[in-house]
Amino acid sequence: MFDQILDLVKEHMGSNSQVNSAIPADKTAEVHHEIANQITNGLATQSTGQGGIGGLLSMLQGGIVSGNPITSAIQGGLAGSLGSKFGLPPAVTGAIAAALPGLLQKFATKANDPNDDSITPDSITSSLSKLGKGGLGGLFN
Repeated sequence: MFDQILDLVKEHMGSNSQVNSAIPADKTAEVHHEIANQITNGLATQSTGQGGIGGLLSMLQGGIVSGNPITSAIQGGLAGSLGSKFGLPPAVTGAIAAALPGLLQKFATKANDPNDDSITPDSITSSLSKLGKGGLGGLFN
């Protein structure tokens, strides 16, 4: 699941000129990896409180708006992480965090698309079930 999220991050952030131009070129791969890491960890954390994978995907698919608890939780951790790890200024971390709702909606759309098997509810469930067997490292398989 992590690789699929990372691919979505690269695609989504790369097509957003405001965000893409704000990330230093020598840090792009590291920043994309951190964004994917924060999303993966956030989804894992939020899935238990949202009624499992079905509830999580329903909330994401139903329209990501400011104040959505899933988006807000991930955005807060993401902005802090990018600022502390890469020294990105608040304007840049804010632009990246602002792009997150669209990225999460793409994730949910792919997961719910019966014609796209790159991310499925079953693959998400499988990845999250590995949490109990090996910590977050199980998500990165």
